[in-house]
Amino acid sequence: MVDHLANTEINSQRIAAVENCFGASGQPLAVPGRVLLGEGILTKECRKKPKPRIFFLFNDILVYGSIVINKRKYNSQHIIPLEDVTLETLPDTLQMKNRWMIKTSKKSFVVSAASLTERKEWISHLEECIGHLLTKTGRQPSTEHAAPWIPDKATDICMRCTQTKFSTLTRRHHCRKCGFVVCADCSRQRFLMPRLSPKPLRVCNLCYRQLLAEKKKEAEAEGRQPEPIRSAIPGHEPSSGDDSDKSDDDKADQWPADTEFYTSEVSWSSFHS
Repeated sequence: MVDHLANTEINSQRIAAVENCFGASGQPLAVPGRVLLGEGILTKECRKKPKPRIFFLFNDILVYGSIVINKRKYNSQHIIPLEDVTLETLPDTLQMKNRWMIKTSKKSFVVSAASLTERKEWISHLEECIGHLLTKTGRQPSTEHAAPWIPDKATDICMRCTQTKFSTLTRRHHCRKCGFVVCADCSRQRFLMPRLSPKPLRVCNLCYRQLLAEKKKEAEAEGRQPEPIRSAIPGHEPSSGDDSDKSDDDKADQWPADTEFYTSEVSWSSFHS
């Protein structure tokens, strides 16, 4: 199917339409050999609450963004190389059905489809593209994945100390290593994890100790002194703004709040052939 569509006018038009919907805020998507295989609306489990996101499946990347005007305008574009993707099917919850996790080395998150059939189609097409890319490049499937963030509403208390209760004044934070929802006292440390970011990231106290131990062990194995780790400045609590994923809480997200995503009468995804 990819070879059949690769150099066709219809494929070029489809990719141009996607670029146009993202406008100047998006990256160019048209490259030689790239094919748009399908698109659709999936519900993404965001930090604050589940939100609809537009997803585009290409033969080498997965692109998603926030919906401003459906089929006309999107923003907050994210591009994920499929070589880095691993999938995991998840059970239904009371809030979300037909779920699965998209795991990558930099970010992992949960999505759900409008029906079980659409979930099967998405996973089938994704696995086919991933398998083809890995075979082509000779790479092995990725084994290191970023931890998905636990949604804010999953807990009212810190998941580490289990004592601090969250409120308007006592804000939630997320450990970048384990994804747990933690209080400020349990996440004052920062640790450099190059796989996730060039800057030191917030981690909970337990993960900080584990990361320090791992770093020390690696240094000893290589016969060198471990480099000093910069912690948070004593008495200074950095802003929790770094916990926000702006794309997940975008104020321009104007999708109708009463839209039904789990009706069996509507297909939210389509795949090209």
